[in-house]
Amino acid sequence: MRVAVLGAGAIGAYVGAALHRGGTEVHLVARGAHLEAIRSNGVTVLSPRGDFTARTPATDDPVGIGPVDYVFLGLKANSYASAGPLLQPLLHDHTVVVAAQNGIPWWYFHGLKGPYEGRRIESVDPGGAVTQVLDLDRAIGCVVYCSTELEGPGVVRHLEGTRFSIGEPGGGQSERCAAFSTAMIAGGLKCPVEDDIRNDIWIKLLGNAAFNPISALARATMVEIAKHQGTRQMVRLMMEESLEIAAALGCHPEISVDKRLDGAERVGEHKTSMLQDLEKDKPLELDVILAAVVELADLTGVKAPTLRAVHAVADLLASKVGV
Repeated sequence: MRVAVLGAGAIGAYVGAALHRGGTEVHLVARGAHLEAIRSNGVTVLSPRGDFTARTPATDDPVGIGPVDYVFLGLKANSYASAGPLLQPLLHDHTVVVAAQNGIPWWYFHGLKGPYEGRRIESVDPGGAVTQVLDLDRAIGCVVYCSTELEGPGVVRHLEGTRFSIGEPGGGQSERCAAFSTAMIAGGLKCPVEDDIRNDIWIKLLGNAAFNPISALARATMVEIAKHQGTRQMVRLMMEESLEIAAALGCHPEISVDKRLDGAERVGEHKTSMLQDLEKDKPLELDVILAAVVELADLTGVKAPTLRAVHAVADLLASKVGV
């Protein structure tokens, strides 16, 4: 099996290093000082589960890698539409794209039986630009329950979690999911193949859709939001509204809002990815994390007043970032 990690940042480099440790042929696509450090010294992973170094090939030009069997996509979702030149050299007829993205994926309605089958979500796939780059039939969903950060060029700090749930958009089990899962497990990661990956999408999105925009607007950590009476209630309402939207789409994740809130509080002084991007003046991943949820509320007729209000303010903030 040949795997390319396109976007070998904190999560991508960690996955690539783990796959390499498990015996998979891995190629990392990175850039800048991070790329040079990997070329010189490999990827160093610092983890409570044990430190290790993986000396994997790395480049900023996928042409030199050539076609692979799997592309692990570690890019932010807002860069998918422009990723064609990087992705195309990595593809052969049966290359699979494992997209480890936050929020609602571009393939959400692909293979989903029911009244919305095949529908495109404008917020995440504007004008079909993402689908043109990322063919729907290549896609495997991936929900990341893992926290990492780049401590320095070529150095990944693994904080917690090793689970990467994957699944076919059409549901059920497949050989291509099973093969990728086996490779991930060999590298020391958890990689269950879910019969319905959309359940995992909504479980994670429940927190992301609420905590990410509020953290950016309030410049607050997870524990600060969870302990403040007003924002805790706002998160609760956003989670309840998100579950209502999921149910209207036929998805019923078994998750307790109270447990989700308590779990977020236990995370402590953690800055969400959206707050980190805001502080670095990088574009916010608002479209897939919250705008898409509001669009799905429109589609299903769910009122979702709190989600809409937070999105309106966060959208104004996003328009001022990276300008």
